[in-house]
Amino acid sequence: MDKQVVVLGTLDTKGKEFKFIKEIIESQGIGTIVINTGVKGEALCEAHISNEEVAQAGGKSIVELIRDNDRGKAMDVMMKGAAKIVLDLHVKGVLAGIISLGGSAGTTIATHAMRALPVGVPKVMVSTLASGDTTPYVGVKDITMMYSVVDISGINSFSSKILANAAYAIAGMANAVLPKLEEEKPLIGATMFGVTTPCVTKAREYLESKGYEVLVFHATGTGGKAMEDLIEAGYIKGVLDVTTTEWCDELVGGVLSAGPHRLEAAARQGIPQVVSTGALDMVNFGPIETLPEKFKDRNIYKHNTTVTLMRTTLEENKQLGEIIADKLNMAKGNTALFLPLKGVSLIDVEGQPFYGKEEDEVLFNTLRNNIDQKKIELFEMETHINDEKFALAMAEKLIEMVEKKN
Repeated sequence: MDKQVVVLGTLDTKGKEFKFIKEIIESQGIGTIVINTGVKGEALCEAHISNEEVAQAGGKSIVELIRDNDRGKAMDVMMKGAAKIVLDLHVKGVLAGIISLGGSAGTTIATHAMRALPVGVPKVMVSTLASGDTTPYVGVKDITMMYSVVDISGINSFSSKILANAAYAIAGMANAVLPKLEEEKPLIGATMFGVTTPCVTKAREYLESKGYEVLVFHATGTGGKAMEDLIEAGYIKGVLDVTTTEWCDELVGGVLSAGPHRLEAAARQGIPQVVSTGALDMVNFGPIETLPEKFKDRNIYKHNTTVTLMRTTLEENKQLGEIIADKLNMAKGNTALFLPLKGVSLIDVEGQPFYGKEEDEVLFNTLRNNIDQKKIELFEMETHINDEKFALAMAEKLIEMVEKKN
């Protein structure tokens, strides 16, 4: 059997359940590699890679972990060891997918290992936590989370259906033959929000007409993180970072932050990037009743029942300009900054609720004064960000830079 699926988990507490899914996977003509991440008890299912091997890969021994009797420390060691082992299996070319099941501890260990694997490797996690916020477990990777509905404790008429579905799912993924595209096209990463959609759509259409494939990431925090992750992994050949709004949420405390390292991956990797100021006029919150009390007197716009927007202030725009300039100045590759002088979003134009000529001027002036213009090309256009001319100018510049690099 050439294809092998990793079955990873705590065999001391859920060995029977892991044996059940292992046998289903093997019935589909796929080999398995069973990895034990349990710490205290005897394995209830035979493992190909023992818990001692996992612990050693994480820098400790099982004896040490039992002696220390520190659950958090033990989990950290097993997470590290499991990730190292599965990544090594992937590098060796023997891993066709990975599946696990568990509660909070099992989910934490297994998904940490899954996140070590590249996008595209099949990953299935059956978890008691899958019906809630799965962000800590999924991150920006393509992990399929399946809710167990009931506790994963034994094989019965109910749990057997869920576990069987999961086992057949990973078997199907591992057996799948991916369709080949007619040709490999250079990948462009682009960032978009609802209020910058016309710009990104026009730019995307133009780039595609010139032979590029465009991956559009919604600037919702996870979208920005996902793009940065794919840039780091080497998939992206050029970046059209129209919508840098996630920095508003990181700075002010909104709900869609992509973290403090947003706008760094392309700079570090030397990837050609065209950057703009899309939606830097807004901070994002949930339903209007969740808006923090300290912001009640700000310029607020109810986008819909679940999204509330808040206009950025003069001081915040100054800070945003300084932050973005610092990130761009890190660039090792060709970088261009485009400023739309008549507005940075659909609602930052005259007559709209977030129109802020003074705020935008502070943002633009700060960027002008802080970018290293020996490294960063600056383009200023008397248009709003969603003007077709602005979109095409950015797309054309990006193509020029990508072709120059190649």
